Amino acid sequence: MTIKDYKFAGKKAIVRVDFNVPLDENGKITDDTRIRGALPTLKHILDEGGALIIMSHMGKPKGKVQAKFSLGQIKDAVAAALGRPVQFAEDCAKAQDQAAALKPGEVLLLENLRFYPEEEGKPVGIEKEDPAYEAAKKEMKARQKDFAKVLASYADCYVMDAFGTAHRKHASTAVIADYFDADNKMLGFLMEKEVAAVDAVLGDIKRPFVAIMGGSKVSSKIGIIENLLGKVDKLILCGGMTYTFAKAHGGEIGGSIVELDKLDVALGVEELAKKNGVELVLAPDAICADNFSNDANQKIFPSNAIPEGWEGLDAGPEAQKNFRNAIKGAKTILWNGPAGVFEFDNFCGGSRAIGEAIAEATAEGAFSLIGGGDSVACVNKFGLADKVSYISTGGGALLEAIEGKVLPGVAAIKG
Repeated sequence: MTIKDYKFAGKKAIVRVDFNVPLDENGKITDDTRIRGALPTLKHILDEGGALIIMSHMGKPKGKVQAKFSLGQIKDAVAAALGRPVQFAEDCAKAQDQAAALKPGEVLLLENLRFYPEEEGKPVGIEKEDPAYEAAKKEMKARQKDFAKVLASYADCYVMDAFGTAHRKHASTAVIADYFDADNKMLGFLMEKEVAAVDAVLGDIKRPFVAIMGGSKVSSKIGIIENLLGKVDKLILCGGMTYTFAKAHGGEIGGSIVELDKLDVALGVEELAKKNGVELVLAPDAICADNFSNDANQKIFPSNAIPEGWEGLDAGPEAQKNFRNAIKGAKTILWNGPAGVFEFDNFCGGSRAIGEAIAEATAEGAFSLIGGGDSVACVNKFGLADKVSYISTGGGALLEAIEGKVLPGVAAIKG
């Protein structure tokens, strides 16, 4: 079933969104991208005469009620975005009466799903090494099904529109779908767009295909890097992982971030790139600081010759030029992860150079897909959001989809 074809009139729809939005110390939303992304689905259901039950997680409360992760903090913002009042259920697993009383056009926001450990379905307070772990895991999976069944009981149909959590087999993202038949479960508009964007990158690759992988760790990106080396023409590796590659060749990196247990992995990536004929672009120089601060003293050093007392916080001017040249002329572009500590205005030049080069290539006809919270924050910070083809709301989900993995949140709907 597709959301466009479904008749919502007189029905209650429970919608899994990703409202895990960043909040400041006063509980105010600092970036409402995820709320805006869900609006087409939510407004469509209401406009079609349905009643709306919204569910989401926020943060990592690890199965415990924590005020700082309460979705009650964003109720008014959701109401303002929808242009109508929003009721709030203070306990997501005890909202039967509020759900039953909902009339067409009314909205109920459930409290944070992850206040219940059953949402994630992981045993709490027991380590994997414990002999009792497997039994605890089995018991929690049973409890997860019961939790999903309660959520499902609130509504006539289920809409999955949280791409950011589609790679998790949680109660609200996948298990709940078992309690609806094929005619009463569907992907929301945002999910449909996300799946189509991934298909546009991988299913119909226009070449040259350039991928940019940033961030601090090689280990967290190794699966996607190896997968991309079988698809791309050029791969730019930047950010903190620069220094693991430099160290792998015996370079001096001062106090820069490094994964000493992944030096062989870095060398393996270089070997695979060579074998596959992929141009691997690494930063030859770095803008370094004498402490981790926006106001630190700066010096430019080769990435493999950083003295003690200095750490690389951004790609250097030579690296920025190389990144721009590698992106120029691309027809398909994927960007995940910044080139430095972009949150510091004095160390965001590398990320800005990448963003601007992507915008220029997009203007010349490239399809550009930006994914992952930091990359999205970059394009927003630099005012480039409307100059790229598509901004994904999912980081881990996007990477797993590109890696070729089946996303539980999609499979639960599509089978």
